Parts: sequence; C-alpha cells; structure tokens
Amino acid sequence: MDVENFFEEMPFADLLGVEVTEVEDGHAEGELEMREELSWNADHMMAHGGVTFTLADTVGGAALVSLVDQPVPTIDMRIDYLEAGTGDLRAEADVVRCGSDVGVVDVDVFAEDGTQVADARGVYKTG
Repeated sequence: MDVENFFEEMPFADLLGVEVTEVEDGHAEGELEMREELSWNADHMMAHGGVTFTLADTVGGAALVSLVDQPVPTIDMRIDYLEAGTGDLRAEADVVRCGSDVGVVDVDVFAEDGTQVADARGVYKTG
C-alpha cells in the first residue's frame, strides 16, 4: 500500500488540507496550511481544535499504517491542547505499540514557530 497516497484520498482530511509528508517504520509527519476558514477566531488566525485533532489523528494513523499496511480505524484519541495553534501546523507521530488487534501512537503537533500546541495519543484497530 502506498501510504502517502492512501491518506491523500481521504475526503475530510483533503478538505482541511492535511498533507502526510513522511511515512516510514512506525513514524509519520504531516502538515496543514492554516486558512481563515479553519480558525476559531475571526480576529486572529488560530486553528480550531477540530482541525488540530484531525491533523493529529490522520498523521497518527499514517504512522501505524506504515507497519501494518492496511487501513487502521480510530478507536479512541485523547488530545491535550497546550497552546493556540497559530500559523501552519505540523505533526510528528510515533508508534508506541503495534499489536495484532490494537495499535497505539503518540502524536505531537507544532505551530509554525515551533511551539508545541498539542499532545495526543491515538488508539487504532490493526486487526
């Protein structure tokens, strides 16, 4: 399975502009270009929490797909928002556990200036 192309064909992630940029050996990276319509604030460009969550979920799934070579539906995801996501966002994900039924992935999301804006842990179905 071509992991990067697989994630380019997800309509919702595509609508938001999520791009998976690197995928290999249980690690993935991705980015999202911030646009006015993705902001929760009309006066300042700050990513809505759902945008940050979708970036984390998509990149987390990509990290796991790199190991199991099949789609991995999300079972659960927990996210802590640490700062407002301003400017373009970038996510880095690493697989913590890849089991026959469930996989666990940690994801960090960063703002354009390098500030960490969110910390997430996703659980995905692998079998």
